[in-house]
Amino acid sequence: MYEYFRGKLVFKAPTHVILDVSGIGYYIHISLHTFGFIKDKEDCKLFISFQVREDSQTLYGFASPEEKQLFENLISVSGIGPNTGRMILSSNTPEEIQSAIVNGQVALIQKIKGIGPKTAQRLILELQDKLKKQGVESLLAIPEKQSVPEEALSALVMLGFVKSAAEKVLNAIVSADPTLSVEAMIKLALKKL
Repeated sequence: MYEYFRGKLVFKAPTHVILDVSGIGYYIHISLHTFGFIKDKEDCKLFISFQVREDSQTLYGFASPEEKQLFENLISVSGIGPNTGRMILSSNTPEEIQSAIVNGQVALIQKIKGIGPKTAQRLILELQDKLKKQGVESLLAIPEKQSVPEEALSALVMLGFVKSAAEKVLNAIVSADPTLSVEAMIKLALKKL
């Protein structure tokens, strides 16, 4: 329903903020990781996950779309609700959490408050393949200016293609015609993947 809110931070705490967007104050739950990014800012943009339950409608905000996506992946696992998902993202960086899931590090996930051994195993079982497909690199910050092939690769990975396969196809396309635009490279790659 909501993709992001951009506005003035009226109130900041490590667990929530009040964001004034065109005169409307939104109470948004955040992770400690997101708080680290916005604690010194007056204005910010938060990527929103809107969670509707029987008894509540709650907004969760994240500093990046990748952190929001990881949160939504986490809460898709049976037994992990939004508050536990936020706790997981507050305990480590999103990169560390994704890496722990992809590499099957049950002990690291079990250390998080509210996560027992069964939940940690279920989390890994349900998300490992999905996160491997996205690639651990999907959470790393994208450099300011990417080359045309790098931009095409980022787009293909975001579309769900395995990074190594997309790289191989793009290398062949670039060696055949290095003057192609990003759009042309993506279209050619989609035909070959």
